Amino acid sequence: MRVYAIGDIHGHLDKLKAVHALIEADRTRTGDSDALVVHVGDLVDRGPDSAGVLGYLAKGVAQGKPWVILKGNHDRMMRRFLEPDRLRDPSRPDLHWLQPNIGGRSTLESYGIDTDPARGKEAIHRDARAAVPEAHVALLDGMATHHLMPGLFFVHAGVRPGVRFANQVEDDLVWIREPFLSDPRDHGRLVVHGHSPVAAATHYGNRLNIDSAAAYGGPLSAVVIEGEDLSVSLLTEAGRSPLVPVHAAIG
Repeated sequence: MRVYAIGDIHGHLDKLKAVHALIEADRTRTGDSDALVVHVGDLVDRGPDSAGVLGYLAKGVAQGKPWVILKGNHDRMMRRFLEPDRLRDPSRPDLHWLQPNIGGRSTLESYGIDTDPARGKEAIHRDARAAVPEAHVALLDGMATHHLMPGLFFVHAGVRPGVRFANQVEDDLVWIREPFLSDPRDHGRLVVHGHSPVAAATHYGNRLNIDSAAAYGGPLSAVVIEGEDLSVSLLTEAGRSPLVPVHAAIG
């Protein structure tokens, strides 16, 4: 068993292409051209080319590449903004996709949209619905909330501790931090997630956080998980770097 996973992209097409190149190099070394690549969500916002990221991934999916694209909270916020009524996220109605700390304006600017606040949200919304291609909307609509493999549960944010995987709800899967991050229990599968930035991809034993803060100038992480023991390695220009579980449950 072998599977690759990529952390939160946040509009960085150059970083995304670079880690896909690392994966292809690892495929060549292993002779495995069919292993799945799971993207754990947050494709958009904050970075300079969210439109390019969505276009790149939509093209790969259309070509039948073995890719899984999971839904992050930023992806969900973008899709809801594109609805006729500019819906807010039901888990965080206090947030608006266009407010500065979310990054929606940078996403729309990558489509060539003028996001000057003086124009008003209605005008920006009208332009967004006209500018975002149907293929990008279809990609957002087609995102799964999670992906199961033997011993593994891939998700954007995490899980509600103590709740069976089959009973997890989308709001938690795309938004949760606590009590997930500080819970040391065995969840029954290794939970591979992003959403909560760390300095470097980190294996906590019961979970694997691969959001290495690409949104804030950090690297975009790609890992390979393989074997019955689910060994994890970070992919680097120099090759594989094993990730040994740490005992701390906070991060």
